[in-house]
Amino acid sequence: MKFVKIEVLIDKGHFSSSTTWQTIFDHIKDSIQAVEWPPKSGSFTVRKQSGKKRGEGSGVKPIKEAFMSKLQTYGWELETRENIATVKRPGPLDATYKIGEKLFAVEWETGNISSSHRAVNKMALGILKGRLIGGILILPTREFYQYLTDRVGNFRELEPYFPLWKALQCDEGFLAVIAVEHDYTSTEVDRIPKGTNGRHLI
Repeated sequence: MKFVKIEVLIDKGHFSSSTTWQTIFDHIKDSIQAVEWPPKSGSFTVRKQSGKKRGEGSGVKPIKEAFMSKLQTYGWELETRENIATVKRPGPLDATYKIGEKLFAVEWETGNISSSHRAVNKMALGILKGRLIGGILILPTREFYQYLTDRVGNFRELEPYFPLWKALQCDEGFLAVIAVEHDYTSTEVDRIPKGTNGRHLI
């Protein structure tokens, strides 16, 4: 799978210039690039089929699970529950990496655009409350999105709201959104199933 770009929303303090951040970034890029389809092909080829009709398009949960499985080999914890809200505790963070007394979080979008907003807000709140040192949301590009489950959140759809998060004030923290994409398209490959077992995608 292809790492396309990163949009930094918050970059306060010295974290982004540290060797720890470089290690985290390498983990994330390596785990994205490790996701393959078909299995053992050395690249990611998505079936060239729109995801708008029932029974068509590729699933997104196996892609996320494959990424998380690889991330876990670098020492990341999956499905971390962290009390970062004041009233109601949000759902678990997809993956976290412990840095001293704080965590760095990664979320991989499998829901709709509302889910994308919740994911960024959850990590931003964690930074503002001092529980997270940083966080990244990973989304498909619009080009990749068209071949996936209909209405999954994507980079272009979230992009108009970036100025909102960039306006947040904090003393220290890093927040960003990463866009990912397929390497190739083909009508010859199978659709990625719409299940949850993605370990065979790496």
